[in-house]
Amino acid sequence: MPVFRPIASLLLLLAASHALAFDFRTIGAPTAILYDAPSLKGGRLFIAPQGMPVEIVSTYGDWSKVRDASGDMAWLETRSLSARRNVVVRVASARVRANPDDNAPLVMTADKGVLLELVDPQAGAWVRVRHRDGLAGYAKASDLWGI
Repeated sequence: MPVFRPIASLLLLLAASHALAFDFRTIGAPTAILYDAPSLKGGRLFIAPQGMPVEIVSTYGDWSKVRDASGDMAWLETRSLSARRNVVVRVASARVRANPDDNAPLVMTADKGVLLELVDPQAGAWVRVRHRDGLAGYAKASDLWGI
């Protein structure tokens, strides 16, 4: 039936766009061991500090395969993750402004690798962030990793 083809195509498109959505989390445990396989018997690769943002690539039982800001992938126990969202500055100097506008007053600059809390997870061209010292404002989403 030709009437159902456009509807079926639309449903497939929606399902595909949902599958491409990024799932970012933050290490919630004081430290989390990253492994090369989804098992405590796997090789230990790295100890991730609390607050480090990661992207969940896949899950397997109680384990999550994650990617870090440098692109490295590893496995960790899912219980080590928190829904809290942090981001990492990925440019030499990110400007955090009072409002989401290039002409807004500058609140601070953050160097590459600085960890910021994502205050509002609604991603647009600008996102609201907070430094651990309490300074908050808007940064360009393109300057950050973890959105």
